[in-house]
Amino acid sequence: MKLPIFTTEGKDSGDKAELADSIFGIEPNKTAIYEDVRRYMANQRQGTSNTKERGQVRGGGRKAYRQKGTGRARRGSIRSPLLKGGGTVFGPSPRDFSYDIPKKSKKLARKSAWSAKANDEAITIVDDIEIDAPKTRKVADMLEALDAKDKKVLILTAETDKVLYKSARNIPDVKVLEAYKPTTYQILDAEVILIEKSAIDVLQGSIESSEEAAA
Repeated sequence: MKLPIFTTEGKDSGDKAELADSIFGIEPNKTAIYEDVRRYMANQRQGTSNTKERGQVRGGGRKAYRQKGTGRARRGSIRSPLLKGGGTVFGPSPRDFSYDIPKKSKKLARKSAWSAKANDEAITIVDDIEIDAPKTRKVADMLEALDAKDKKVLILTAETDKVLYKSARNIPDVKVLEAYKPTTYQILDAEVILIEKSAIDVLQGSIESSEEAAA
């Protein structure tokens, strides 16, 4: 698969980038995508919700009132879940929601996500973005020139670019990541994905290396 390379001013540079069909041209596997996105979202949960059960609330050391003669039920403790201030029945407790799936499934999910975005024509290849000092206006102008203004944008770089990161962090829904980092969820969540020309080899190499590790 070949895609045109655009300049940061939004013009076609005349060059084309070669993208691997094994990553950007497969039939997306919806099941693998679902499982990986579900895993990612579960792993984001903190699991810190907590309630006190009957044995954890304060009080109840003595009998609330006498056994007979009051006309009320026989209360053994004021910690009963039936009373105000008592314990909670089957309330949430701190727990770890995270889980994992096989490496091959994660790899297939990422490849399926990239192919789905390629099918939707949501991937744009741009020349390497060069900014001398953090300047939000330069990134905003680039997004407008590339028809990505007011959209969820994921910008992928070959290596850590702190200047570009600082320039884009004040723009809503714009993220800057190294090309080997985006998860299946982040790929699918973006409406437009801008990939620097030098980041293509890093992106494809990270997936190929994960294939070798899973083999």
